[in-house]
Amino acid sequence: MSLSHALLGLLAIEPASGYELSKEFERDLGRYAWQAGHTSVYPELIRLAEQGLVEVTHEGARRSRTYAVTDKGREELREWLLSPWGQGVVRNEQVLRLFLLEALEPNETVTALRGVVEHAEGRMSELRALREKRDVEPPEGLDVLGQLASEYGLRQYQALRDWALWAIEHVNKRQGSTDSGSPRQR
Repeated sequence: MSLSHALLGLLAIEPASGYELSKEFERDLGRYAWQAGHTSVYPELIRLAEQGLVEVTHEGARRSRTYAVTDKGREELREWLLSPWGQGVVRNEQVLRLFLLEALEPNETVTALRGVVEHAEGRMSELRALREKRDVEPPEGLDVLGQLASEYGLRQYQALRDWALWAIEHVNKRQGSTDSGSPRQR
């Protein structure tokens, strides 16, 4: 995913200023999906406008501009959203850590995995609370689709927690079958 697609998506849902878009990346979007600060958002909006993917629909005080997606931008977003999954560049620090757990001693691996369980359970609690709040206060605007994303996130963290618990059990079984007093062979 790229920042341009994130901005096109947000603007397809609702026109917004660069400031408002930057604030979206400080909330759930930035926390769970894609991080971007105002130093990235503003130049990208200018680039998208130059390409004809967004347009300025209003200019306000202090050079504030409201942007909206154009038909060309909506088509670009549509093509990206409907393209097969797995086509993008993957950069996921958490998954990289999981690949590299073998570099640790077994007891350190278990400690790291317990941290994964705690992290996943904390995020699950946050998402459940967010969903309960949205059930009480019906969502509007960008929050409508947030329900779908929060359900995905909840299920993703449940799977992560379950995997980490399985991995702890696996490491403990493996450690029990080896001489735990000797240094680990690398």
